[in-house]
Amino acid sequence: MIQPPLRIVLAKIGFDGHDRGLRMVARMLRDAGCEVIYLGLRQTTENVVAVVEQEDADAVGLSMHNAQHLTLAPRMVAALRNADLEVPVILGGVIPDQDVAPLMDAGVAVILGPGSSAEKVVSAVRTAVASRS
Repeated sequence: MIQPPLRIVLAKIGFDGHDRGLRMVARMLRDAGCEVIYLGLRQTTENVVAVVEQEDADAVGLSMHNAQHLTLAPRMVAALRNADLEVPVILGGVIPDQDVAPLMDAGVAVILGPGSSAEKVVSAVRTAVASRS
């Protein structure tokens, strides 16, 4: 049986304007056969949740470089849960080591740091999606 491609929503929430890494991740996932819904910069949590629901997405990828990850990533996890969407949140960016455990405790599925290889990104996304089932 042929599996449909994974549908991944990628976004930058908040006012962080650094999107180069997220654009690279979009290309990595597309090259691996995923369908990418790239929302780009300055998205709201509510907008991302609405798109996840409309697009029947399998995962959400967020990139953060603005030191708001401890606030915004748990807010995204909670918003998805409140909408009854069991979709893993994958977080990328500059995340200090001491922030990893609180983020994982808040429900973030995967945290990827700068310089993660395409293989690592794709594998992490596939594993996160598979573990929700």
